[in-house]
Amino acid sequence: MLKKSRSAKSGTCTLTFALPTPSLDGPVSVVGTFNGWVPGAHPLKKRSNGMSSASVTVPLGTTVTFRYLGDGGKWFDDIDADRVTVEGSVVAV
Repeated sequence: MLKKSRSAKSGTCTLTFALPTPSLDGPVSVVGTFNGWVPGAHPLKKRSNGMSSASVTVPLGTTVTFRYLGDGGKWFDDIDADRVTVEGSVVAV
């Protein structure tokens, strides 16, 4: 699940990346253009609602490309993104 929270006042958008915790096989992080594709920079953390999530804030008007990186180097995309390309999941804010 991908959630966008726009703030016209600050000119930013907070993207929240969330996956059901039971579906995760070990640690997962979200990696993309917002963090220089650095693995582990934004790990998904377990929440009390049964989800694991991480959030980032980017300027409005930004196009973000990202992927999830799971345990053992397994990459996967987010079907809730605006589109999925060979480079990864893409969302415009």
